[in-house]
Amino acid sequence: MSMVKGFQCVIGVLTLGLMAPAMAIAGQPVDWQLNFQEAATPVMENINAFHNLMLPIITAIVILVLGLLVWVMVRYNRKANPNPSRTSHNTFVEVVWTVVPILILVVVAIPSLRLLYFQDRIPEADLTVKTIGYQWYWGYEYPGTDISFDALMLEREDAEAADLPALLATDYAMVVPVNKTVKVLVTASDVIHNWAMPAFGIKMDAVPGRLNETWFRAEKEGLYYGQCSELCGVRHAFMPIMVKVVSEDVYEQWAVAAAEDIDEAQALLARLENSPTKLAAKAD
Repeated sequence: MSMVKGFQCVIGVLTLGLMAPAMAIAGQPVDWQLNFQEAATPVMENINAFHNLMLPIITAIVILVLGLLVWVMVRYNRKANPNPSRTSHNTFVEVVWTVVPILILVVVAIPSLRLLYFQDRIPEADLTVKTIGYQWYWGYEYPGTDISFDALMLEREDAEAADLPALLATDYAMVVPVNKTVKVLVTASDVIHNWAMPAFGIKMDAVPGRLNETWFRAEKEGLYYGQCSELCGVRHAFMPIMVKVVSEDVYEQWAVAAAEDIDEAQALLARLENSPTKLAAKAD
């Protein structure tokens, strides 16, 4: 890492430390978590709904199959049933095990296809961000502006000093406004990466020479964390993603500053997040 980049990283840690107490951290895994992260976008809300539909279905299927296996092993083993039946078929049973799976697949297929369509159809975007995967960090560009920066993972001691989660926090965050449709262009410069943000319901491959598209509309302000989800080399596990969702007014001020100097924009964001008005609004 160059001296300039190292200095920028220090600046980023200091300003992130100022923002951490005021910024609600929403999209972050917790110990012993069983379900998905809390949804922050309409896509993730639909994914959670589909998950809640599927879970009882697959649980019932597993219990039924396990029960049948145990029953067969106990009732029809050699000791309990020395003279096995020579039944070749049973029309009723064959109809049931054909029709019931078809009905289950129909129940699963309809919401599944609706969800896939909802994820794949990108609404008219209010903002476009291009994210580029490198070994082993992410770069961000805001087309139509002069905003461009790289985001590297904070070392553990730097993350802890800034009161941010180790292995998930970066020196700079991708900043977007709340309740706005953001189109994300995803690509890579070297090997295949994957831009994944669990709270947004996004997992998109970053392929060199290809531009993939996805979208989200974050409905809650806060810090959201993700990681590269495609094995991309020795430091694959140290390639986190951090997205900061702010109010539209704060975003506009940040964007003006970021077009000139990303470090100044970072400092401005910290001041805005810690302003008395903002803190009072969060307290309410």
